[in-house]
Amino acid sequence: MIDYFFSQYDTYTTFNIVLEITAVIFGLFSVWFAKKDNILVFPTGLVSTFIYAYLLWQWELLGDSMINGYYFIMSIYGWYHWTRKKGDAIEFPIATMTNKEKITAIIIFVSTIVFVIIVYLYFNKFTNWYSYVDTFLTAVFFVGMWLMAKRKIENWIFWIIGDIISIPLYFAKGYTFTSFQFLIFTIIAVYGYLEWKEILNKSKILEVEK
Repeated sequence: MIDYFFSQYDTYTTFNIVLEITAVIFGLFSVWFAKKDNILVFPTGLVSTFIYAYLLWQWELLGDSMINGYYFIMSIYGWYHWTRKKGDAIEFPIATMTNKEKITAIIIFVSTIVFVIIVYLYFNKFTNWYSYVDTFLTAVFFVGMWLMAKRKIENWIFWIIGDIISIPLYFAKGYTFTSFQFLIFTIIAVYGYLEWKEILNKSKILEVEK
């Protein structure tokens, strides 16, 4: 059983294995902090995404590498966005998407798919089935990360969809630790959505009481 899950690591360097495990640990911390609506989601996320961007580029998984490079940039933006305040109140608390943001999300989704297709065609990377899945998955995660940086509750829906797809995808690619990470991500994302929904409902009650 162990050989079935981890035999692919026989050809990996110890350095890369340690890096992947480190990225997984910081990634799990990041998603946990996101669930708790804690600003530490971003510094822990920066560490994880930086490592993954490097590893995935080394493994020639361009779509995945671009996702993590994008995560890194959006983590910096989200860190700034979440800390903005009006007086003592948070300027951008947890909220639902506006109609304008829904249109923006669609634009990001479609633009990402087009961009990844161009990149994959240029580097001739449409050589197996998961390259096509990567195209869709990159768009899902791009929108999810943008919504999280904007503190929109719908971000969890995109994370859940992307995480579920990523579990078998990364196992098929030969990255068992990362596959297990996405399994845990899925569970945390479900609870994250429920926890953010509770916070959002409480804030709406307080607004009515005012």
